[in-house]
Amino acid sequence: MTRILAFAGSAKKKSIHNRLIRYGASKAESLGAEVTVVDLVEFPMPLFNEDLIASDGVPETVRGFRKLMLAHDGFLIGCPEYNSSITPLLKNVIDWASVPDGDDAGLCAYQGKVAGLFAASGGAVGGLRGLDHVREILSNIGTHVIPVQAAIGNFNSVFDDDAGISNERTSQIFDSMIELLVRTSERLRG
Repeated sequence: MTRILAFAGSAKKKSIHNRLIRYGASKAESLGAEVTVVDLVEFPMPLFNEDLIASDGVPETVRGFRKLMLAHDGFLIGCPEYNSSITPLLKNVIDWASVPDGDDAGLCAYQGKVAGLFAASGGAVGGLRGLDHVREILSNIGTHVIPVQAAIGNFNSVFDDDAGISNERTSQIFDSMIELLVRTSERLRG
């Protein structure tokens, strides 16, 4: 069974990305994946700084999150867009999880993994600009980012916690992204 780690780059309590993570996790589970949903707030990490590593070592929260990453075949990542780019929280987590630590090579949590990306916003563009930055970062550090991604615009008018995504076209794109993530993870795992 393929294992997917699902998380969103938002610390906001009522994050639309965390709502979509739960929705996407349910879809992936219906396709036979085992999904672990985590809230990055549960893994507080200081602002990335190599001097901290030199003086104090890698924080335990980083080790815990990297352990989760290593135990999974793929990632479902909600990518909020801040000022047309990646959120500081998501970038910080990516950077911390990429540093060497003991026997763990620097990029071991990313190499050979598969990622599915999505973004959502109340505006028409749906966070699309930030997705390109996340795709580029993950691709450059050894993660296979599937070509289908979902940018969900006008989120509040197309998503209901009980019914899911009400816009048929948006639902098809999101569901096909989840299916491709699960199927690609299965193939690479096997």
